[in-house]
Amino acid sequence: MKWKKFRVKTVTEAEDIIISTLYDLGLEGAQIEDSVPLTAWEKEQMFVDIMPDAPADDGIAYLTFFVEEDEEGRLMVNGQEKKEEEILQEVREELDSLRVFCDIGEGSISVDETEDIDWINNWKQYFKQFTIDDILVIPSWEQVAPEDQGKMILHIDPGTAFGTGMHETTQLCIRQLKKYVTPQTELLDVGTGSGILSIIALMLGARHAVGTDLDPCAVPAVEENKEANHIAPEKFDMMIGNIIDDREVQEAVGYEAYDIVVANILAGVLVPLTPVVVNHLKPGGIYITSGILDVKEQEVRQAVEAAGLKVLEVTRQGEWVSITAQKL
Repeated sequence: MKWKKFRVKTVTEAEDIIISTLYDLGLEGAQIEDSVPLTAWEKEQMFVDIMPDAPADDGIAYLTFFVEEDEEGRLMVNGQEKKEEEILQEVREELDSLRVFCDIGEGSISVDETEDIDWINNWKQYFKQFTIDDILVIPSWEQVAPEDQGKMILHIDPGTAFGTGMHETTQLCIRQLKKYVTPQTELLDVGTGSGILSIIALMLGARHAVGTDLDPCAVPAVEENKEANHIAPEKFDMMIGNIIDDREVQEAVGYEAYDIVVANILAGVLVPLTPVVVNHLKPGGIYITSGILDVKEQEVRQAVEAAGLKVLEVTRQGEWVSITAQKL
């Protein structure tokens, strides 16, 4: 399938009004490109672990609108056939009308043609091999260099599930797992995603891991990463469901069964999760949390202590915090 790509050069302050105005023309689903830094709220909500380096904010924004082109080259907007020049003229007229009462910057328009975009795989251009202390994390499509053969090597391909190890929160959890995993460790990984934390724990010598997640995409991602890292199927079990309020999941996971529970999620989930998860920890068990922006540290710490856990350590990387606690 081919698409006509209409790209408007504007300023960040005018993004919303231009998107709204062109929506009325039938141009929907705008792709926004700008260099505005993410707010703390956006960082927490997105929780993106592969983020390309961005230049300093220059106030410039590009808004891209895609119009489907059929096999005969016809462009369809709101169910009506329109010619490229007709769409361009309508967009120019709307932009000119906006100039009267607001600054839209250059307001220029370019047109290009594109094939279907592989959104699922495009992120791979940003994911390259890297190290977390002495652990080499390498995607499935790259080769291990001869000089790295002696390192602990994690082969990872997150697929459509979250988790590459690049995000600060994941690295914080990995460093805590290195401190507490033993050959007897039974691990519960809440929000396992691609399975990276469970796989690292097993590579560090843990006996067994159980992962839970809400996203069904986690299942094939975990299976692929288990195979890539030669994890025996019986060493890592996976289930889909919400452990916070699903009694069947809670019972399937098991009570007072785990030496370590790790949860790399978000502060807003950790608060209701903690009083539930404490029931799955053995006495003396370790609770490792992350996904906590520094502004939410006290909120999560209070939830941890209210659940009867003793805070052992708070570690930080960038704006993110990890709280490690113990069940007394």
